[in-house]
Amino acid sequence: MKRSRFGARDRLSRDAAELQRLAIGLSESGSRLEDLFWESRLSELLQSILESGAEDDLNTVLESLSESDPTAHDELYGVVEAQIESCSFEMDGKRYDALLFSAPILAWSRYAIPYGSVSESKLTPVKVQLGAHLFAREARLALVDYLFCLEQLPNTHCGTRQLLRDLCEQAARGENLRMDTQGLPKTNPFLSDVRYLIGVAVVPHGGAIFRWNEPDGNRLAALAAWEKQGAPNLAPLLTGCAYQPMLAGAYHSAGSKADRAIRPYAVKASLAFLQTTLGLMPEETRAVIAACYNQRLIEYRIGFAPRDQDNSVYHGVSWAVLGNEDEYSDIPAQIDAILRECGLTDIVNLDHRMPDEFCDDCGAFLFPTADGELVHAEMPDTADAIPQTLH
Repeated sequence: MKRSRFGARDRLSRDAAELQRLAIGLSESGSRLEDLFWESRLSELLQSILESGAEDDLNTVLESLSESDPTAHDELYGVVEAQIESCSFEMDGKRYDALLFSAPILAWSRYAIPYGSVSESKLTPVKVQLGAHLFAREARLALVDYLFCLEQLPNTHCGTRQLLRDLCEQAARGENLRMDTQGLPKTNPFLSDVRYLIGVAVVPHGGAIFRWNEPDGNRLAALAAWEKQGAPNLAPLLTGCAYQPMLAGAYHSAGSKADRAIRPYAVKASLAFLQTTLGLMPEETRAVIAACYNQRLIEYRIGFAPRDQDNSVYHGVSWAVLGNEDEYSDIPAQIDAILRECGLTDIVNLDHRMPDEFCDDCGAFLFPTADGELVHAEMPDTADAIPQTLH
Protein backbone atom coordinates (compact mmCIF):
# COMPACT_ATOMS: atom_id res chain seq x y z
CA MET A 1 0.00 0.00 0.00
CA LYS A 2 1.39 3.38 -1.03
CA ARG A 3 1.97 5.79 1.83
CA SER A 4 1.50 9.53 1.53
CA ARG A 5 4.71 11.51 1.55
CA PHE A 6 3.81 13.45 4.67
CA GLY A 7 2.27 12.08 7.80
CA ALA A 8 -0.65 13.58 9.63
CA ARG A 9 -0.05 16.58 11.83
CA ASP A 10 0.02 14.44 15.00
CA ARG A 11 2.99 12.52 13.59
CA LEU A 12 5.15 15.61 13.54
CA SER A 13 7.52 16.16 16.42
CA ARG A 14 6.33 18.66 18.99
CA ASP A 15 8.74 21.34 17.70
CA ALA A 16 7.80 20.68 14.08
CA ALA A 17 4.07 20.89 14.85
CA GLU A 18 4.57 24.16 16.73
CA LEU A 19 6.71 25.53 13.91
CA GLN A 20 3.93 24.76 11.44
CA ARG A 21 1.32 26.41 13.69
CA LEU A 22 3.38 29.58 14.07
CA ALA A 23 4.08 29.79 10.33
CA ILE A 24 0.38 29.52 9.53
CA GLY A 25 -0.36 32.15 12.15
CA LEU A 26 2.13 34.53 10.55
CA SER A 27 0.65 33.93 7.09
CA GLU A 28 -2.82 34.81 8.39
CA SER A 29 -1.69 37.92 10.28
CA GLY A 30 -3.55 41.14 9.52
CA SER A 31 -1.23 43.77 10.99
CA ARG A 32 2.43 44.58 11.41
CA LEU A 33 2.07 44.34 15.20
CA GLU A 34 0.72 40.80 14.88
CA ASP A 35 3.49 40.01 12.37
CA LEU A 36 6.04 40.96 15.00
CA PHE A 37 4.35 38.69 17.55
CA TRP A 38 4.46 35.63 15.27
CA GLU A 39 7.97 36.41 13.98
CA SER A 40 9.29 36.70 17.52
CA ARG A 41 7.87 33.29 18.48
CA LEU A 42 9.11 31.75 15.24
CA SER A 43 12.59 33.16 15.73
CA GLU A 44 12.84 31.76 19.26
CA LEU A 45 11.77 28.28 18.16
CA LEU A 46 13.94 28.31 15.05
CA GLN A 47 17.00 29.28 17.08
CA SER A 48 16.41 26.26 19.30
CA ILE A 49 15.87 23.95 16.31
CA LEU A 50 18.99 25.18 14.50
CA GLU A 51 21.20 24.96 17.59
CA SER A 52 20.03 21.39 18.22
CA GLY A 53 20.72 20.43 14.60
CA ALA A 54 17.12 19.30 13.97
CA GLU A 55 17.41 19.87 10.22
CA ASP A 56 14.90 17.11 9.42
CA ASP A 57 12.13 18.74 11.48
CA LEU A 58 12.63 22.03 9.68
CA ASN A 59 12.73 20.47 6.23
CA THR A 60 9.64 18.36 6.93
CA VAL A 61 7.61 21.44 7.83
CA LEU A 62 8.89 23.43 4.84
CA GLU A 63 8.09 20.62 2.41
CA SER A 64 4.66 20.01 3.92
CA LEU A 65 3.73 23.71 3.81
CA SER A 66 5.00 24.05 0.22
CA GLU A 67 2.13 21.76 -0.79
CA SER A 68 -0.55 22.56 1.75
CA ASP A 69 -0.04 26.29 2.37
CA PRO A 70 2.44 28.06 0.03
CA THR A 71 1.90 31.42 1.75
CA ALA A 72 2.83 29.99 5.14
CA HIS A 73 5.81 28.26 3.51
CA ASP A 74 7.10 31.56 2.13
CA GLU A 75 6.61 33.34 5.47
CA LEU A 76 8.45 30.57 7.32
CA TYR A 77 11.27 30.46 4.80
CA GLY A 78 11.77 34.20 5.14
CA VAL A 79 12.20 33.87 8.90
CA VAL A 80 14.49 30.85 8.42
CA GLU A 81 16.74 32.84 6.10
CA ALA A 82 16.93 35.69 8.61
CA GLN A 83 17.83 33.28 11.41
CA ILE A 84 20.65 31.54 9.56
CA GLU A 85 22.26 34.61 8.01
CA SER A 86 22.05 37.11 10.89
CA CYS A 87 22.41 37.26 14.65
CA SER A 88 23.17 39.57 17.56
CA PHE A 89 25.76 39.03 20.28
CA GLU A 90 27.63 40.83 23.04
CA MET A 91 31.36 41.53 22.99
CA ASP A 92 33.33 43.61 25.52
CA GLY A 93 30.10 44.77 27.12
CA LYS A 94 28.60 46.05 23.86
CA ARG A 95 25.95 44.56 21.62
CA TYR A 96 26.60 43.87 17.94
CA ASP A 97 24.66 42.70 14.90
CA ALA A 98 26.21 40.30 12.39
CA LEU A 99 25.22 39.54 8.80
CA LEU A 100 26.49 36.62 6.74
CA PHE A 101 27.15 38.01 3.28
CA SER A 102 28.13 36.83 -0.16
CA ALA A 103 30.09 38.79 -2.76
CA PRO A 104 29.41 37.00 -6.07
CA ILE A 105 31.72 37.28 -9.07
CA LEU A 106 30.59 36.39 -12.60
CA ALA A 107 33.42 34.88 -14.62
CA TRP A 108 34.17 33.14 -17.89
CA SER A 109 37.27 31.56 -19.33
CA ARG A 110 38.47 29.27 -22.09
CA TYR A 111 40.15 27.39 -19.28
CA ALA A 112 38.85 26.10 -15.97
CA ILE A 113 37.56 28.94 -13.76
CA PRO A 114 39.58 28.81 -10.52
CA TYR A 115 38.14 28.10 -7.10
CA GLY A 116 39.63 26.97 -3.82
CA SER A 117 41.78 28.24 -0.96
CA VAL A 118 42.97 31.84 -1.05
CA SER A 119 46.19 32.88 0.66
CA GLU A 120 46.14 35.63 3.26
CA SER A 121 48.28 37.84 1.01
CA LYS A 122 45.64 37.66 -1.74
CA LEU A 123 42.64 37.85 0.59
CA THR A 124 43.73 40.90 2.59
CA PRO A 125 43.54 43.48 -0.25
CA VAL A 126 40.14 42.12 -1.29
CA LYS A 127 38.89 42.49 2.29
CA VAL A 128 40.24 46.05 2.45
CA GLN A 129 38.43 47.00 -0.77
CA LEU A 130 35.17 45.38 0.36
CA GLY A 131 35.30 47.34 3.59
CA ALA A 132 36.21 50.59 1.88
CA HIS A 133 33.51 50.57 -0.80
CA LEU A 134 30.62 48.24 0.10
CA PHE A 135 30.28 48.19 3.87
CA ALA A 136 29.54 50.82 6.50
CA ARG A 137 32.46 52.63 8.10
CA GLU A 138 31.97 50.90 11.46
CA ALA A 139 31.62 47.41 9.97
CA ARG A 140 34.16 44.80 10.99
CA LEU A 141 34.66 42.07 8.36
CA ALA A 142 35.87 38.49 8.44
CA LEU A 143 36.15 36.43 5.24
CA VAL A 144 36.42 32.73 4.56
CA ASP A 145 39.82 32.09 2.96
CA TYR A 146 38.17 30.26 0.07
CA LEU A 147 36.72 31.13 -3.32
CA PHE A 148 33.55 29.02 -3.54
CA CYS A 149 31.76 27.49 -6.48
CA LEU A 150 28.04 26.86 -6.08
CA GLU A 151 28.39 23.16 -5.24
CA GLN A 152 30.62 23.97 -2.25
CA LEU A 153 28.35 26.42 -0.47
CA PRO A 154 26.70 25.12 2.72
CA ASN A 155 23.66 23.08 1.66
CA THR A 156 21.87 22.83 5.01
CA HIS A 157 20.23 25.42 7.22
CA CYS A 158 22.20 24.26 10.26
CA GLY A 159 25.45 24.28 8.29
CA THR A 160 24.89 27.83 7.11
CA ARG A 161 24.05 28.95 10.64
CA GLN A 162 27.25 27.34 11.93
CA LEU A 163 29.28 29.16 9.28
CA LEU A 164 27.83 32.44 10.53
CA ARG A 165 28.79 31.63 14.11
CA ASP A 166 32.32 30.57 13.13
CA LEU A 167 32.83 33.78 11.18
CA CYS A 168 31.55 35.89 14.09
CA GLU A 169 34.17 34.32 16.34
CA GLN A 170 36.88 35.16 13.82
CA ALA A 171 35.59 38.71 13.38
CA ALA A 172 35.82 39.19 17.14
CA ARG A 173 39.50 38.18 16.88
CA GLY A 174 40.11 40.36 13.85
CA GLU A 175 40.95 37.31 11.75
CA ASN A 176 39.62 35.49 8.70
CA LEU A 177 38.17 31.97 8.82
CA ARG A 178 40.35 29.15 7.59
CA MET A 179 38.26 26.73 5.54
CA ASP A 180 38.49 23.00 6.08
CA THR A 181 38.56 21.84 2.45
CA GLN A 182 38.39 18.11 3.16
CA GLY A 183 35.45 16.51 1.43
CA LEU A 184 34.40 19.59 -0.53
CA PRO A 185 32.94 18.64 -3.93
CA LYS A 186 34.48 19.72 -7.22
CA THR A 187 32.62 21.48 -10.01
CA ASN A 188 32.35 20.84 -13.73
CA PRO A 189 34.48 23.14 -15.94
CA PHE A 190 31.75 25.53 -17.06
CA LEU A 191 32.66 28.18 -19.61
CA SER A 192 30.89 30.79 -17.48
CA ASP A 193 30.02 30.48 -13.81
CA VAL A 194 29.73 32.27 -10.48
CA ARG A 195 32.37 32.37 -7.77
CA TYR A 196 31.55 33.49 -4.25
CA LEU A 197 33.47 35.27 -1.52
CA ILE A 198 31.73 34.59 1.80
CA GLY A 199 32.12 36.59 4.96
CA VAL A 200 30.46 38.28 7.90
CA ALA A 201 29.95 41.97 8.62
CA VAL A 202 29.72 42.91 12.29
CA VAL A 203 28.33 46.33 13.25
CA PRO A 204 27.19 48.05 16.48
CA HIS A 205 23.64 46.98 17.29
CA GLY A 206 21.16 48.86 15.10
CA GLY A 207 23.90 50.44 13.00
CA ALA A 208 24.30 50.64 9.23
CA ILE A 209 25.65 47.52 7.54
CA PHE A 210 26.29 48.57 3.96
CA ARG A 211 27.82 51.76 2.59
CA TRP A 212 24.52 52.74 0.98
CA ASN A 213 22.76 52.50 4.37
CA GLU A 214 24.71 55.57 5.49
CA PRO A 215 23.38 59.11 4.85
CA ASP A 216 26.06 59.94 2.28
CA GLY A 217 26.10 56.48 0.68
CA ASN A 218 24.74 55.39 -2.70
CA ARG A 219 24.31 51.85 -4.03
CA LEU A 220 25.34 52.63 -7.61
CA ALA A 221 28.34 54.67 -6.47
CA ALA A 222 29.40 51.81 -4.19
CA LEU A 223 29.20 49.33 -7.06
CA ALA A 224 31.17 51.63 -9.38
CA ALA A 225 33.91 52.04 -6.74
CA TRP A 226 34.00 48.27 -6.09
CA GLU A 227 34.32 47.56 -9.81
CA LYS A 228 37.03 50.17 -10.31
CA GLN A 229 39.08 49.83 -7.12
CA GLY A 230 38.20 46.34 -5.95
CA ALA A 231 38.13 44.35 -9.18
CA PRO A 232 41.91 44.53 -9.85
CA ASN A 233 42.49 42.79 -6.53
CA LEU A 234 40.38 39.85 -7.72
CA ALA A 235 42.69 39.15 -10.68
CA PRO A 236 45.08 36.90 -8.68
CA LEU A 237 42.07 34.77 -7.66
CA LEU A 238 40.75 34.42 -11.22
CA THR A 239 43.78 33.88 -13.42
CA GLY A 240 42.91 33.57 -17.10
CA CYS A 241 39.34 34.81 -16.64
CA ALA A 242 37.20 37.71 -17.67
CA TYR A 243 35.09 38.61 -14.65
CA GLN A 244 32.51 41.01 -13.31
CA PRO A 245 32.12 41.57 -9.55
CA MET A 246 28.63 42.08 -8.16
CA LEU A 247 27.51 43.98 -5.08
CA ALA A 248 27.93 42.10 -1.83
CA GLY A 249 24.66 41.40 -0.07
CA ALA A 250 22.93 39.22 2.49
CA TYR A 251 23.87 35.60 1.86
CA HIS A 252 20.61 34.37 0.35
CA SER A 253 19.64 37.56 -1.46
CA ALA A 254 23.06 37.92 -3.11
CA GLY A 255 22.95 34.29 -4.19
CA SER A 256 19.53 34.72 -5.80
CA LYS A 257 20.71 37.82 -7.65
CA ALA A 258 23.78 35.94 -8.89
CA ASP A 259 21.54 33.11 -10.19
CA ARG A 260 19.70 35.65 -12.30
CA ALA A 261 22.75 37.66 -13.36
CA ILE A 262 24.68 34.65 -14.65
CA ARG A 263 22.02 33.99 -17.30
CA PRO A 264 22.58 37.07 -19.50
CA TYR A 265 26.27 37.02 -18.59
CA ALA A 266 26.57 33.46 -19.92
CA VAL A 267 24.95 34.47 -23.21
CA LYS A 268 27.39 37.34 -23.68
CA ALA A 269 30.33 35.16 -22.60
CA SER A 270 29.42 32.47 -25.14
CA LEU A 271 29.28 34.95 -27.99
CA ALA A 272 32.58 36.50 -26.90
CA PHE A 273 34.08 33.03 -26.73
CA LEU A 274 32.94 32.12 -30.25
CA GLN A 275 34.33 35.39 -31.55
CA THR A 276 37.74 35.05 -29.87
CA THR A 277 38.13 31.33 -30.55
CA LEU A 278 36.68 30.93 -34.04
CA GLY A 279 36.44 34.48 -35.29
CA LEU A 280 32.67 33.92 -35.53
CA MET A 281 31.18 37.40 -35.32
CA PRO A 282 27.71 38.01 -33.84
CA GLU A 283 26.31 39.10 -37.22
CA GLU A 284 27.45 35.73 -38.62
CA THR A 285 25.87 33.75 -35.78
CA ARG A 286 22.42 32.23 -35.45
CA ALA A 287 20.80 31.68 -32.06
CA VAL A 288 18.03 29.10 -31.62
CA ILE A 289 15.88 29.34 -28.48
CA ALA A 290 13.83 26.41 -27.19
CA ALA A 291 11.61 26.04 -24.12
CA CYS A 292 12.40 22.74 -22.37
CA TYR A 293 9.88 20.96 -20.17
CA ASN A 294 9.82 18.15 -17.64
CA GLN A 295 6.13 18.21 -16.67
CA ARG A 296 6.65 21.96 -16.24
CA LEU A 297 8.90 24.54 -17.85
CA ILE A 298 12.44 23.97 -16.54
CA GLU A 299 14.64 26.19 -18.69
CA TYR A 300 15.29 27.76 -22.06
CA ARG A 301 18.20 26.40 -24.04
CA ILE A 302 20.00 28.50 -26.60
CA GLY A 303 22.05 26.94 -29.36
CA PHE A 304 24.67 28.95 -31.28
CA ALA A 305 26.00 28.09 -34.75
CA PRO A 306 26.94 29.86 -38.00
CA ARG A 307 23.93 31.18 -39.90
CA ASP A 308 24.42 28.73 -42.76
CA GLN A 309 24.32 25.59 -40.56
CA ASP A 310 20.81 24.44 -39.72
CA ASN A 311 21.58 21.09 -38.11
CA SER A 312 24.51 21.79 -35.80
CA VAL A 313 25.30 23.64 -32.57
CA TYR A 314 28.76 24.99 -31.80
CA HIS A 315 27.95 26.23 -28.34
CA GLY A 316 24.97 26.46 -26.01
CA VAL A 317 23.59 28.17 -22.92
CA SER A 318 21.01 27.01 -20.41
CA TRP A 319 18.76 29.82 -19.12
CA ALA A 320 17.15 28.46 -15.95
CA VAL A 321 13.59 29.37 -14.95
CA LEU A 322 13.80 30.79 -11.42
CA GLY A 323 11.47 31.75 -8.60
CA ASN A 324 7.97 32.62 -9.76
CA GLU A 325 8.88 32.63 -13.45
CA ASP A 326 6.87 30.35 -15.72
CA GLU A 327 5.86 29.92 -19.35
CA TYR A 328 3.90 33.17 -19.19
CA SER A 329 6.93 35.22 -18.16
CA ASP A 330 8.72 37.43 -20.68
CA ILE A 331 11.91 35.34 -20.68
CA PRO A 332 12.04 34.84 -24.48
CA ALA A 333 11.82 38.61 -24.92
CA GLN A 334 14.66 39.08 -22.40
CA ILE A 335 16.85 36.60 -24.25
CA ASP A 336 16.01 38.18 -27.61
CA ALA A 337 16.91 41.65 -26.29
CA ILE A 338 20.29 40.48 -24.97
CA LEU A 339 21.12 38.71 -28.23
CA ARG A 340 20.28 41.80 -30.26
CA GLU A 341 22.27 43.97 -27.88
CA CYS A 342 25.24 41.69 -28.67
CA GLY A 343 24.73 42.19 -32.41
CA LEU A 344 22.77 39.09 -33.44
CA THR A 345 20.01 39.49 -36.00
CA ASP A 346 19.34 35.81 -36.87
CA ILE A 347 17.30 34.59 -33.90
CA VAL A 348 14.98 31.58 -34.11
CA ASN A 349 12.36 30.99 -31.40
CA LEU A 350 11.07 27.43 -31.69
CA ASP A 351 7.33 27.47 -31.12
CA HIS A 352 6.96 23.95 -29.73
CA ARG A 353 7.83 22.41 -26.38
CA MET A 354 11.00 20.38 -26.20
CA PRO A 355 12.00 17.81 -23.56
CA ASP A 356 14.50 18.68 -20.86
CA GLU A 357 16.92 16.08 -22.23
CA PHE A 358 20.57 15.25 -21.70
CA CYS A 359 22.91 12.91 -23.52
CA ASP A 360 22.32 9.31 -22.41
CA ASP A 361 26.01 8.49 -22.76
CA CYS A 362 27.80 11.43 -21.13
CA GLY A 363 25.03 13.44 -19.43
CA ALA A 364 25.83 16.62 -21.36
CA PHE A 365 23.21 19.26 -22.16
CA LEU A 366 21.60 18.99 -25.58
CA PHE A 367 20.88 22.23 -27.43
CA PRO A 368 18.42 23.14 -30.19
CA THR A 369 19.25 23.43 -33.88
CA ALA A 370 17.39 25.53 -36.43
CA ASP A 371 15.87 22.24 -37.65
CA GLY A 372 14.21 21.79 -34.25
CA GLU A 373 16.41 18.96 -32.95
CA LEU A 374 18.30 18.70 -29.67
CA VAL A 375 21.96 17.82 -30.28
CA HIS A 376 25.39 17.95 -28.65
CA ALA A 377 27.20 21.27 -28.77
CA GLU A 378 30.36 20.48 -30.74
CA MET A 379 33.05 22.91 -31.75
CA PRO A 380 34.69 22.35 -35.16
CA ASP A 381 37.87 20.25 -35.24
CA THR A 382 39.96 23.38 -35.78
CA ALA A 383 39.00 24.82 -32.38
CA ASP A 384 41.41 24.65 -29.45
CA ALA A 385 40.63 22.36 -26.54
CA ILE A 386 38.04 23.99 -24.31
CA PRO A 387 35.73 23.06 -21.45
CA GLN A 388 32.89 21.07 -23.00
CA THR A 389 30.40 21.57 -20.18
CA LEU A 390 28.61 24.84 -20.79
CA HIS A 391 26.60 26.95 -18.39
